[in-house]
Amino acid sequence: MAESSTPSPADGAANGDAPHESFVNVVRLLQSLGHAHVPVWLAVSARTAQEAADALGVVVGQIAKSVIFRRKADEAAVLVVTSGDKRVDEKKVAALVGAIGRADADFVKARTGYSIGGVSPVGHATPPVTLIDRELFRFAEIWAAAGHPKGVFCLSPADLVRLTGAPVADVVQG
Repeated sequence: MAESSTPSPADGAANGDAPHESFVNVVRLLQSLGHAHVPVWLAVSARTAQEAADALGVVVGQIAKSVIFRRKADEAAVLVVTSGDKRVDEKKVAALVGAIGRADADFVKARTGYSIGGVSPVGHATPPVTLIDRELFRFAEIWAAAGHPKGVFCLSPADLVRLTGAPVADVVQG
């Protein structure tokens, strides 16, 4: 990724595209946790891992995508943070956390405080059951959503574990 192409948090505001409140909240949370990298506000929406990778100039596997499921036993949100080039294996996740089902947009927003496409791995309205895909450890640097489809932040897989306190597991297909 070329450093000169990385936007700053203020870039969007200069173009009349002010960062969203949920993005600002993630910025503040990461600062309070001592995270070294300030989130950036992209000029384009990055709702998918491919869009984020394209906007950042990185490979799609470096995108830490957040996938939310609904645990059937108690309606808890289950967050799986996986590498952007992998598909979650729902059977593997269920073996670790109990039976799960798909989560619709309303469930995701109510439980996380974020809209689909911008779900951050941190700062949820209700703390989810979280699992981190071990495939993310293929990369020294990964990027995660920062509360909005235009917001992202850089971190290492070890930072992700530190920030979430979540276990690393085999949760993908193949």
